Amino acid sequence: MTAFTSTAYSRDLGDELRRLRETCTGLNGRNLAIKLGWDPSKVSNIEHGRARASEIDLAQLFTACGKDIDFLEDFKRRYRHAFDQYFAQVPDNLRTLAMAEATATKITAYDIMTVHGLLQTERYAHELMVQSEVEAPEDVDRFVALRIDRQAVMRRPSPPECSFYIHEFALRMRLGDAQLMEDQYLRLLFNTHILRIVPVTAMTAALYTKRTLFEFKNASPVAYTESDLAKVFAQDSAAVTRSRALFERLDEIALDAEQSRSKLAEYVSGLRGDLHGSGTDLA
Repeated sequence: MTAFTSTAYSRDLGDELRRLRETCTGLNGRNLAIKLGWDPSKVSNIEHGRARASEIDLAQLFTACGKDIDFLEDFKRRYRHAFDQYFAQVPDNLRTLAMAEATATKITAYDIMTVHGLLQTERYAHELMVQSEVEAPEDVDRFVALRIDRQAVMRRPSPPECSFYIHEFALRMRLGDAQLMEDQYLRLLFNTHILRIVPVTAMTAALYTKRTLFEFKNASPVAYTESDLAKVFAQDSAAVTRSRALFERLDEIALDAEQSRSKLAEYVSGLRGDLHGSGTDLA
Protein backbone atom coordinates (compact mmCIF):
# COMPACT_ATOMS: atom_id res chain seq x y z
CA MET A 1 0.00 0.00 0.00
CA THR A 2 1.36 3.41 -1.00
CA ALA A 3 0.24 6.80 0.36
CA PHE A 4 -0.90 9.38 -2.21
CA THR A 5 -2.63 12.74 -2.28
CA SER A 6 -6.29 11.77 -2.53
CA THR A 7 -8.35 12.79 -5.55
CA ALA A 8 -12.08 13.06 -6.18
CA TYR A 9 -11.92 9.74 -8.02
CA SER A 10 -9.81 7.93 -5.38
CA ARG A 11 -12.33 8.99 -2.72
CA ASP A 12 -15.20 7.84 -4.93
CA LEU A 13 -13.66 4.41 -5.52
CA GLY A 14 -12.62 4.16 -1.87
CA ASP A 15 -16.22 4.79 -0.87
CA GLU A 16 -17.26 2.06 -3.31
CA LEU A 17 -14.94 -0.33 -1.44
CA ARG A 18 -16.43 0.77 1.89
CA ARG A 19 -19.97 0.03 0.71
CA LEU A 20 -18.79 -3.33 -0.65
CA ARG A 21 -17.24 -4.21 2.72
CA GLU A 22 -20.38 -3.27 4.62
CA THR A 23 -22.70 -5.08 2.21
CA CYS A 24 -20.71 -8.27 1.68
CA THR A 25 -18.95 -8.87 5.01
CA GLY A 26 -20.89 -7.02 7.69
CA LEU A 27 -17.51 -6.22 9.26
CA ASN A 28 -16.27 -2.82 10.32
CA GLY A 29 -12.94 -1.64 8.94
CA ARG A 30 -10.89 -2.74 11.96
CA ASN A 31 -12.33 -6.25 11.99
CA LEU A 32 -11.77 -6.67 8.26
CA ALA A 33 -8.15 -5.55 8.73
CA ILE A 34 -7.69 -8.16 11.45
CA LYS A 35 -9.22 -10.84 9.22
CA LEU A 36 -6.84 -9.95 6.39
CA GLY A 37 -3.81 -9.54 8.64
CA TRP A 38 -3.51 -5.83 7.81
CA ASP A 39 -2.62 -2.86 9.97
CA PRO A 40 -5.89 -1.46 11.40
CA SER A 41 -5.38 1.89 9.63
CA LYS A 42 -4.95 0.30 6.22
CA VAL A 43 -8.63 -0.26 5.46
CA SER A 44 -9.48 3.30 6.53
CA ASN A 45 -6.75 4.85 4.35
CA ILE A 46 -7.82 2.84 1.29
CA GLU A 47 -11.52 3.54 1.78
CA HIS A 48 -10.89 7.27 2.20
CA GLY A 49 -8.79 7.35 -0.99
CA ARG A 50 -5.66 8.37 0.90
CA ALA A 51 -3.63 5.31 -0.11
CA ARG A 52 -3.44 3.14 -3.21
CA ALA A 53 -4.18 -0.53 -2.62
CA SER A 54 -1.88 -2.95 -4.41
CA GLU A 55 -3.22 -5.65 -6.70
CA ILE A 56 -2.60 -8.17 -3.92
CA ASP A 57 -4.50 -5.95 -1.47
CA LEU A 58 -7.47 -5.79 -3.85
CA ALA A 59 -7.38 -9.52 -4.48
CA GLN A 60 -7.45 -10.23 -0.74
CA LEU A 61 -10.20 -7.71 -0.14
CA PHE A 62 -12.45 -8.97 -2.93
CA THR A 63 -11.90 -12.58 -1.87
CA ALA A 64 -13.09 -11.64 1.62
CA CYS A 65 -16.14 -10.04 -0.01
CA GLY A 66 -16.87 -13.16 -2.06
CA LYS A 67 -16.21 -11.51 -5.43
CA ASP A 68 -14.81 -13.33 -8.45
CA ILE A 69 -11.88 -12.58 -10.75
CA ASP A 70 -14.05 -10.73 -13.29
CA PHE A 71 -15.22 -8.33 -10.57
CA LEU A 72 -11.61 -7.79 -9.53
CA GLU A 73 -10.41 -7.12 -13.08
CA ASP A 74 -13.21 -4.60 -13.71
CA PHE A 75 -12.36 -2.69 -10.54
CA LYS A 76 -8.61 -2.79 -11.28
CA ARG A 77 -9.29 -1.29 -14.73
CA ARG A 78 -10.94 1.73 -13.10
CA TYR A 79 -8.66 1.88 -10.07
CA ARG A 80 -5.49 2.38 -12.11
CA HIS A 81 -6.66 5.97 -12.76
CA ALA A 82 -7.79 6.66 -9.19
CA PHE A 83 -4.92 9.03 -8.35
CA ASP A 84 -4.51 10.76 -11.72
CA GLN A 85 -4.31 14.56 -11.37
CA TYR A 86 -6.40 14.90 -14.55
CA PHE A 87 -9.20 12.42 -15.04
CA ALA A 88 -12.03 12.18 -17.59
CA GLN A 89 -15.22 10.16 -17.18
CA VAL A 90 -18.07 9.30 -19.52
CA PRO A 91 -20.86 11.88 -19.19
CA ASP A 92 -23.44 9.54 -17.66
CA ASN A 93 -21.20 8.64 -14.70
CA LEU A 94 -22.48 10.79 -11.83
CA ARG A 95 -20.96 9.10 -8.77
CA THR A 96 -17.70 11.06 -8.59
CA LEU A 97 -19.44 14.39 -9.24
CA ALA A 98 -22.19 13.70 -6.71
CA MET A 99 -19.64 12.71 -4.09
CA ALA A 100 -17.56 15.85 -4.75
CA GLU A 101 -20.70 17.97 -4.25
CA ALA A 102 -21.67 16.07 -1.12
CA THR A 103 -18.25 16.35 0.57
CA ALA A 104 -17.21 19.86 -0.52
CA THR A 105 -17.10 22.65 2.02
CA LYS A 106 -17.11 25.28 -0.76
CA ILE A 107 -18.48 25.20 -4.32
CA THR A 108 -17.81 28.00 -6.80
CA ALA A 109 -19.30 27.59 -10.27
CA TYR A 110 -19.71 29.39 -13.58
CA ASP A 111 -22.25 28.49 -16.25
CA ILE A 112 -22.76 30.25 -19.56
CA MET A 113 -25.72 28.87 -21.50
CA THR A 114 -27.70 26.99 -18.84
CA VAL A 115 -28.54 27.23 -15.15
CA HIS A 116 -26.27 25.20 -12.86
CA GLY A 117 -27.61 21.75 -12.03
CA LEU A 118 -27.82 22.48 -8.30
CA LEU A 119 -30.20 25.38 -9.01
CA GLN A 120 -32.40 23.83 -11.73
CA THR A 121 -36.08 23.15 -11.27
CA GLU A 122 -37.28 19.67 -12.18
CA ARG A 123 -39.15 20.86 -15.29
CA TYR A 124 -36.16 22.92 -16.46
CA ALA A 125 -33.82 19.93 -16.02
CA HIS A 126 -36.24 17.67 -17.89
CA GLU A 127 -36.69 20.06 -20.81
CA LEU A 128 -32.95 20.71 -21.00
CA MET A 129 -32.21 17.00 -21.32
CA VAL A 130 -34.96 16.50 -23.88
CA GLN A 131 -33.86 19.45 -26.02
CA SER A 132 -30.14 18.63 -25.83
CA GLU A 133 -30.80 15.02 -26.90
CA VAL A 134 -27.71 13.90 -25.00
CA GLU A 135 -29.59 11.27 -23.01
CA ALA A 136 -31.73 8.55 -24.57
CA PRO A 137 -35.46 9.40 -24.18
CA GLU A 138 -36.04 6.39 -21.94
CA ASP A 139 -33.26 7.56 -19.58
CA VAL A 140 -34.32 11.19 -19.19
CA ASP A 141 -36.60 10.72 -16.17
CA ARG A 142 -33.93 8.74 -14.32
CA PHE A 143 -31.23 11.35 -14.92
CA VAL A 144 -33.59 14.18 -13.94
CA ALA A 145 -34.36 12.38 -10.67
CA LEU A 146 -30.62 11.97 -10.01
CA ARG A 147 -30.02 15.67 -10.68
CA ILE A 148 -32.77 16.71 -8.29
CA ASP A 149 -31.51 14.25 -5.66
CA ARG A 150 -28.07 15.89 -5.84
CA GLN A 151 -29.64 19.18 -4.76
CA ALA A 152 -30.14 17.72 -1.27
CA VAL A 153 -26.66 19.06 -0.40
CA MET A 154 -28.14 22.57 -0.58
CA ARG A 155 -30.76 21.74 2.08
CA ARG A 156 -28.46 20.22 4.69
CA PRO A 157 -28.17 21.90 8.11
CA SER A 158 -24.57 22.77 7.18
CA PRO A 159 -24.53 23.11 3.38
CA PRO A 160 -21.36 23.95 1.45
CA GLU A 161 -20.51 27.61 0.99
CA CYS A 162 -21.73 28.25 -2.57
CA SER A 163 -21.16 30.96 -5.16
CA PHE A 164 -22.83 30.56 -8.55
CA TYR A 165 -21.92 32.83 -11.47
CA ILE A 166 -24.38 32.58 -14.36
CA HIS A 167 -24.03 34.46 -17.63
CA GLU A 168 -27.11 36.35 -18.73
CA PHE A 169 -27.15 34.17 -21.85
CA ALA A 170 -28.47 31.39 -19.61
CA LEU A 171 -31.44 33.58 -18.68
CA ARG A 172 -32.12 34.31 -22.33
CA MET A 173 -32.07 30.68 -23.33
CA ARG A 174 -35.78 29.83 -23.42
CA LEU A 175 -36.75 26.24 -22.67
CA GLY A 176 -40.33 25.04 -22.80
CA ASP A 177 -43.17 27.45 -22.01
CA ALA A 178 -43.29 30.73 -20.10
CA GLN A 179 -44.42 29.05 -16.88
CA LEU A 180 -41.40 26.75 -16.92
CA MET A 181 -39.04 29.69 -17.32
CA GLU A 182 -40.85 31.79 -14.71
CA ASP A 183 -40.53 28.99 -12.17
CA GLN A 184 -36.81 28.73 -12.98
CA TYR A 185 -36.28 32.49 -12.67
CA LEU A 186 -38.08 32.45 -9.31
CA ARG A 187 -35.87 29.61 -8.09
CA LEU A 188 -32.86 31.78 -8.92
CA LEU A 189 -34.48 34.88 -7.42
CA PHE A 190 -34.83 33.14 -4.07
CA ASN A 191 -31.13 32.20 -4.20
CA THR A 192 -29.57 35.55 -5.06
CA HIS A 193 -27.57 35.43 -1.81
CA ILE A 194 -25.37 32.85 -3.58
CA LEU A 195 -25.96 33.95 -7.18
CA ARG A 196 -24.21 36.53 -9.35
CA ILE A 197 -25.39 37.34 -12.87
CA VAL A 198 -22.70 38.07 -15.46
CA PRO A 199 -24.35 40.73 -17.68
CA VAL A 200 -24.81 40.24 -21.40
CA THR A 201 -22.57 43.28 -21.98
CA ALA A 202 -19.66 41.14 -20.75
CA MET A 203 -19.53 39.31 -24.06
CA THR A 204 -15.97 38.01 -23.70
CA ALA A 205 -16.94 36.23 -20.48
CA ALA A 206 -18.96 33.88 -22.66
CA LEU A 207 -15.69 32.65 -24.15
CA TYR A 208 -14.58 31.19 -20.82
CA THR A 209 -15.14 27.51 -20.14
CA LYS A 210 -17.91 26.58 -17.72
CA ARG A 211 -16.21 25.64 -14.50
CA THR A 212 -16.72 24.45 -10.95
CA LEU A 213 -14.14 24.60 -8.18
CA PHE A 214 -14.68 22.22 -5.27
CA GLU A 215 -12.86 22.85 -2.02
CA PHE A 216 -12.69 20.36 0.86
CA LYS A 217 -11.79 20.40 4.53
CA ASN A 218 -9.07 17.75 4.38
CA ALA A 219 -8.33 17.33 0.67
CA SER A 220 -6.91 19.33 -2.22
CA PRO A 221 -9.24 21.50 -4.35
CA VAL A 222 -10.61 20.03 -7.56
CA ALA A 223 -11.46 21.96 -10.74
CA TYR A 224 -14.25 20.43 -12.78
CA THR A 225 -15.76 20.98 -16.21
CA GLU A 226 -18.01 18.97 -18.48
CA SER A 227 -19.34 18.62 -22.01
CA ASP A 228 -21.54 16.13 -23.82
CA LEU A 229 -18.39 14.04 -24.33
CA ALA A 230 -16.84 13.84 -20.88
CA LYS A 231 -16.67 14.99 -17.29
CA VAL A 232 -13.19 16.23 -16.45
CA PHE A 233 -11.69 16.49 -12.94
CA ALA A 234 -8.40 18.37 -12.57
CA GLN A 235 -6.49 18.50 -9.30
CA ASP A 236 -3.24 19.79 -10.76
CA SER A 237 -2.17 23.03 -9.08
CA ALA A 238 -2.07 24.88 -12.41
CA ALA A 239 -5.69 23.97 -13.16
CA VAL A 240 -6.80 25.09 -9.71
CA THR A 241 -4.85 28.35 -10.05
CA ARG A 242 -6.42 29.08 -13.45
CA SER A 243 -9.86 28.40 -12.00
CA ARG A 244 -9.29 30.78 -9.11
CA ALA A 245 -8.17 33.45 -11.58
CA LEU A 246 -11.35 32.93 -13.59
CA PHE A 247 -13.55 33.45 -10.54
CA GLU A 248 -11.59 36.53 -9.50
CA ARG A 249 -12.28 37.98 -12.96
CA LEU A 250 -15.97 37.07 -12.75
CA ASP A 251 -16.20 38.68 -9.32
CA GLU A 252 -15.02 41.93 -10.91
CA ILE A 253 -17.53 41.99 -13.78
CA ALA A 254 -20.61 40.25 -12.34
CA LEU A 255 -23.60 42.12 -10.94
CA ASP A 256 -23.79 42.15 -7.15
CA ALA A 257 -26.54 40.30 -5.27
CA GLU A 258 -29.01 43.21 -5.36
CA GLN A 259 -28.34 43.95 -9.03
CA SER A 260 -28.71 40.26 -9.84
CA ARG A 261 -32.05 40.24 -8.01
CA SER A 262 -33.23 43.21 -10.07
CA LYS A 263 -32.10 41.59 -13.30
CA LEU A 264 -34.00 38.40 -12.51
CA ALA A 265 -37.09 40.42 -11.60
CA GLU A 266 -36.93 42.01 -15.07
CA TYR A 267 -37.02 38.58 -16.68
CA VAL A 268 -39.95 37.49 -14.50
CA SER A 269 -41.88 40.64 -15.42
CA GLY A 270 -41.14 40.12 -19.11
CA LEU A 271 -42.55 36.58 -19.00
CA ARG A 272 -45.67 37.62 -17.15
CA GLY A 273 -46.43 39.93 -20.04
CA ASP A 274 -46.66 36.89 -22.30
CA LEU A 275 -47.54 33.74 -20.36
CA HIS A 276 -48.24 31.92 -23.61
CA GLY A 277 -44.72 32.34 -25.03
CA SER A 278 -42.63 29.23 -25.66
CA GLY A 279 -39.63 28.03 -27.63
CA THR A 280 -35.96 27.39 -27.27
CA ASP A 281 -34.50 30.37 -29.16
CA LEU A 282 -32.64 33.17 -27.46
CA ALA A 283 -35.19 35.74 -26.33
